[in-house]
Amino acid sequence: MRYRTLGASGLRVPELSLGTGTFAGHGPLFSEWGGTDADQARRLVDISLEAGLTLFDSADAYSDGAAEEVLGAAVKGRRDEVLLSTKFGLPTGEGPQDAGTSRSRIIRAAEDALRRLDTDHIDLLQLHGFDAGTPVEEGLSALDTLVRDGKVRYVGVSNFAGWQLMKSLAAADRLHAPRHIVHQVYYSLVGRDYEWELMPLGLDQGVGAMVWSPLGWGRLTGKVRRGRPLPERSRLHRTAELGPPVDDELLYDVVEALDEIAGEVGRSVPQVAINWLLRRPTVSSVIIGARDEAQLRENLGAVGWELTPAQVARLDAVSHRPAPYPRFPYERQEGFARLDPPLFPRP
Repeated sequence: MRYRTLGASGLRVPELSLGTGTFAGHGPLFSEWGGTDADQARRLVDISLEAGLTLFDSADAYSDGAAEEVLGAAVKGRRDEVLLSTKFGLPTGEGPQDAGTSRSRIIRAAEDALRRLDTDHIDLLQLHGFDAGTPVEEGLSALDTLVRDGKVRYVGVSNFAGWQLMKSLAAADRLHAPRHIVHQVYYSLVGRDYEWELMPLGLDQGVGAMVWSPLGWGRLTGKVRRGRPLPERSRLHRTAELGPPVDDELLYDVVEALDEIAGEVGRSVPQVAINWLLRRPTVSSVIIGARDEAQLRENLGAVGWELTPAQVARLDAVSHRPAPYPRFPYERQEGFARLDPPLFPRP
């Protein structure tokens, strides 16, 4: 496992991190993902640490906070060996203070997360979405308080538009508040929208990416194929409409290319898909999921080797889609808005 700096900060994180959406498994969505209890989670943490994976990501919206509780129990007694990341801001109830990123919500959500995780500090706290009803200065002030009190080490965001993130960064600079060092984003071979605006912003502003759903909401497992029905046990039957949309023809073309390259390198389709992401600019860590030990070990096999430049070029080509405005008039002009080699991650 290699380690990379998270954005322009000094925090070094593993190139793979473990998401905890499968922990606890409460509710209509998360029960489809998994139902990992504390003992099972402890075993997943054991395997992760043996492989050098030290970063574990959760959220208060995962199983109504139960995922954080399971994670806290799983790392008990080895807090100094791990990095804990969590998120808040999405609705967790029907009350007026149960959503958003007001000062009161931020402070309460952080205190609740500390309690559920059974820790005295959170290594990385992220706003789970942009709150248009709260001034960004108010949220930054609350995050600054948490950092100054030693309850939070670093801050970031998730699922922000480019202007929302830039507005937040500019306000942080103006207020001398902690800057967001990470943007947790959806990015995969069948979902490359991140590249058009958010990746150049990350390069320019020193914001690293933590990638969620690197397998396209479960579509790049190698089990979804052209001319075949969805596997009977696939969770896509029940959750496809809840995740990022994917054009079927794009999916089938990408899977066929992945399958061909997987045969060349002696790896699985998911391992190739994740390895491709690890070569992309700004990507600091790719979040993998695991329902059980076998799936975790499978995903851990995405590191320790590299695709060839020719194989990367084939995947780039098959997954490419025309750039949206205002980039499309210039996309084919060599040198325009070119992404240089990554400013980070650094080895």
